[in-house]
Amino acid sequence: MLTRVLGRTPYYVVAGGLAVIFLFPLLWNTWASVSAQPGTAQESGYGLGNYRTLLDYDAGLWRYLLNSTVVSALTVALTLGVSLLGGYAFARFDFPGKNLLFLLTLAILMVPYATLLIPLYVLLGRLHLQNSLIGLSLVLAMFQLPFATFMMRISFEAVPRELEESALVDGCGTAGALRRVLLPAVRPGLITVGLFAFLAAWNDFIAPLILISDSEKAPLPLAVANLRQQSMGAVDYGATEAGVVVLAVPCLLLFLLLQRHYVRGFMSGALKG
Repeated sequence: MLTRVLGRTPYYVVAGGLAVIFLFPLLWNTWASVSAQPGTAQESGYGLGNYRTLLDYDAGLWRYLLNSTVVSALTVALTLGVSLLGGYAFARFDFPGKNLLFLLTLAILMVPYATLLIPLYVLLGRLHLQNSLIGLSLVLAMFQLPFATFMMRISFEAVPRELEESALVDGCGTAGALRRVLLPAVRPGLITVGLFAFLAAWNDFIAPLILISDSEKAPLPLAVANLRQQSMGAVDYGATEAGVVVLAVPCLLLFLLLQRHYVRGFMSGALKG
């Protein structure tokens, strides 16, 4: 027993050290958001003055949280729906140009993110979707689709074809087999894709900066950035740190709740038989 514990000591030391390194900035930011800082709403002692500033800023914290929630939910729904069908098609069907089309889909990942935003801004204008949460969600989902399609393809390929063939023999159609047999099998991949899409949409700053001009439609990251210089160019660090904490909490909670499925989703392709 002692030998086993001593043998794993380096693992615990390294893992603990990495945990401290990654958690320290967040803990420091949380402490700073409630501590006294000159030029902020919390100039003495400890309290929630910086959070009150964030709560009352412009359209209000709840409005910005609602905007971020709507954008994130639409992005996740669009990403899951399209990548599910796309990954299933690439994994299960043979059609002319299949591999070329898949490579072209992955090639989008090599295009710099910011270079596509101006053309997309013009396109959304022609579709009357500029300065709208729906247009922003479409853009964010588009950037998630290459990785999401790749993840769903390897998730479907990790499922034995015999399961689907058995469902087809029992009378299920293609849609029925997908819904009743394959969806439960690829659930970890779906959760991984959904988590990535949520994190990207919730924390994105560049796309809202270019595509959203109405402050009442701004998601929370853009509102926090605008809050930084609300008084004669002076940076309100306290309110900014409070905004960072509010942004981080949903991401941490979702990751902790879904981490088991998240790891399984990444392992699904490695376990392909």
